[in-house]
Amino acid sequence: METPCIVCVAITGSLPTKANNPAVPITVPEQIESTHEAFEAGATIAHCHVRNDDQTPSSDPEKFARLKEGLEQHCPGMIIQLSTGGRSGAGTARGGMLPLRPDMASLSVGSNNFPTRVYENPPDLVEWLASEMRAHQVKPEIEAFDLSHILKAKKMADAGEIVGTPYVQFVMGVKNAMPADRDVFDYYVRTVHRLFGPDAPWCAAGIGAAQPTLNRWSIAAGGHARTGLEDNVRLSKTELAPSNAALVRRTVDICAEHDRPVATVAQARSILGLRPHDA
Repeated sequence: METPCIVCVAITGSLPTKANNPAVPITVPEQIESTHEAFEAGATIAHCHVRNDDQTPSSDPEKFARLKEGLEQHCPGMIIQLSTGGRSGAGTARGGMLPLRPDMASLSVGSNNFPTRVYENPPDLVEWLASEMRAHQVKPEIEAFDLSHILKAKKMADAGEIVGTPYVQFVMGVKNAMPADRDVFDYYVRTVHRLFGPDAPWCAAGIGAAQPTLNRWSIAAGGHARTGLEDNVRLSKTELAPSNAALVRRTVDICAEHDRPVATVAQARSILGLRPHDA
């Protein structure tokens, strides 16, 4: 049987606002409701950012704590992945929520260009974030914006800075970074298999119009898929996505087209080597 596909929903991010799409969940109650709908539609990972009341990004651990508590209550067993991304804070503030011991957290292991700025991930901060994840038994998701980030993850794993097999996510379609290029995508897949083994799980995220494209490539190639309003606020050029759940349902439909079952909570946790929900 085909490996079940884990569907990750990136619910909010740091950039989209209600001016871009009224469905973007900003407050913690909105985020919980939106994630619950996406969970019921088939998502088993919630990739989470938090916002201030004025919609600007935040790294406030208290907001993350309330969001985590609500998701645990309303989405039993869903894998909670908190963002340590650089748009939400600076320096060690980016990891201030890691003592909450979420199942996972994002870890960018190198710097790259973004549309209007450099996304800085200096080595000392990367090492500190990784050490905090080890200390609190949080599995990192390696956000690979470039080939060098996959190779860096291998070095960190070999050095014991990452525990177990790294879970690498290819991020493609960010302006000024790696575009959604099929040859590059295929090489990324081969690189993960070469470095971490043929059964190593991996994921792909497409930004903007690249989202359904990367969903199709990843699902067809045996990887896992990320969708959600953080990366893309539209269903098409002319139609805003009415919810995170709508984007999840589209991804689930792509799984059906490729005869890939959608992973349950228990299957997703097993594939990623996470503690069972009832542990």
